[in-house]
Amino acid sequence: MRGTNAARLRFPADGPDDDGAEEAQLVLAAMSGEADAVRTLWERHRRWIAAVILAHKPSAEDLDDLLQEVAVTFVAKLDSLRDPRNLRAWLRTIAVNAARASGRRGRYRVTTSLADDGVATDGRNGAIGHLARDETTRRMLRRVDALPETYREPLLLRALQGLRSKQIAMLLDIPPATVDTRIARGRRMLAELCADLLPAREGRMGPLS
Repeated sequence: MRGTNAARLRFPADGPDDDGAEEAQLVLAAMSGEADAVRTLWERHRRWIAAVILAHKPSAEDLDDLLQEVAVTFVAKLDSLRDPRNLRAWLRTIAVNAARASGRRGRYRVTTSLADDGVATDGRNGAIGHLARDETTRRMLRRVDALPETYREPLLLRALQGLRSKQIAMLLDIPPATVDTRIARGRRMLAELCADLLPAREGRMGPLS
């Protein structure tokens, strides 16, 4: 994320979950040591954080482990957040750094792709379990790993968390039109990768379409 714009990152106040003033107060409460506020913030954001991690982590890395790592960093360093309104930009930076650092550390897990992560198979964290209820979808999710990172992250943020283009644009610091273009291209690329799976779905890609 470009440093010149990161400080201005906000999500639009389109509903209760996007109420910047309410969330800023919650962040301040968490920074003052209120455990309930910390838990509420993590529950509110962990699903889209999981999508960001999935877009950047090596396929062999375990999602649960990286989510735990981000959670620990969130709690330990929350008091370093200068502007409570920038929580989401700050969390995305932590998630991306954790995912990329895991590759540099060379730690390998039993899991081999994002569709094989514990979250996908048993839905413990609600991140992608709701998308992987049948084998065809699971096979499609495995192939998302093959997409370039540029297209993978916005596509997963839309598919896993249902974020709007404007919200994704703010997270990635790019124009909404660019988000739409990347998602469309990512879907086309994924359709080509999943050509052998699509006949059973009449040309559609289920939750990723």
